[in-house]
Amino acid sequence: MTTRDFTVLTDVSMITCIIQRGKADGVVQAAQDAGAQGATIYYGYGSGVRERLGLLGLAVDVEKEIVTILVADDQVDRIFERMYFAAELDLPGAGIIYLTKLEKAATYIPREIIERVGGAS
Repeated sequence: MTTRDFTVLTDVSMITCIIQRGKADGVVQAAQDAGAQGATIYYGYGSGVRERLGLLGLAVDVEKEIVTILVADDQVDRIFERMYFAAELDLPGAGIIYLTKLEKAATYIPREIIERVGGAS
């Protein structure tokens, strides 16, 4: 019978960024440039004051892109800031970004990487 590895990560946070449609690729690229390993992009539908009012009576696109990235706690501030500016969240109505501290996460991590960082499962 083979032994299966189970590695639990406890120093991980999830960054979630909800943005206007068409911005996700740039946000993910900024996060990866800052050290993120990957991202999940999915689509949603949102509403708010800006969407109800529209611009000059025209409908505003309410379709959103949601970017979710899991990052190590020692990288979270740098990646969070890069994503914020890449999404242009310093402009009104551009979206929101928030951070969720995860109690634990688990995924496959090769044995040689676990040994290199000094951890054991």
